[in-house]
Amino acid sequence: ERQLGVFRDLTDGLDLPRSLSATGGILLGEKYHFDLTRPGVGLYGGMPYQKAKPVVNITLPVIQIREVDTGETVGYSNTWTAPTPRRIATVSAGYADGIIRAMGPNTRLFYKDVGCPIVGRISMDLIGVDVTLLSDTPRQLELLNTHQTVDILADNAGTIGYEVLTSLGGRYRRKYIGDLS
Repeated sequence: ERQLGVFRDLTDGLDLPRSLSATGGILLGEKYHFDLTRPGVGLYGGMPYQKAKPVVNITLPVIQIREVDTGETVGYSNTWTAPTPRRIATVSAGYADGIIRAMGPNTRLFYKDVGCPIVGRISMDLIGVDVTLLSDTPRQLELLNTHQTVDILADNAGTIGYEVLTSLGGRYRRKYIGDLS
């Protein structure tokens, strides 16, 4: 309310279009809307609009799966060591595609409803993923989906949902669903 009052004090009497609200302000009600609103991340199912359906999904191709023995390492600087024999998938994506390196230790890639942890560091073009628990051999894994939202990824990377979404690179194949007319 205070911010609304200050905004009105500063802009009342100006003969210009006014805009105060991004997604959060839009949700507060019409008195925050003025002439223009900026829904931003709310269009993509991000905070603070928690009831929104996520509209962005990231599916990444698995390019190989290898058996890794106990004690073997994965990733640059040998940052992950296999505690037991594991099946490790290599996914064709990395920080060159906008996948933020810092999200690695806390993030999973999903096959159906099963979350598979990232192992080792996210590199420029590749990500190691422990798929040992899967009975199937996946051809692709999902990074962003209904199990792991843009805001969860942002928390995992220590950033905000906007950065996750705006970092996504041009190498992704985009598939638009619905009427585009």
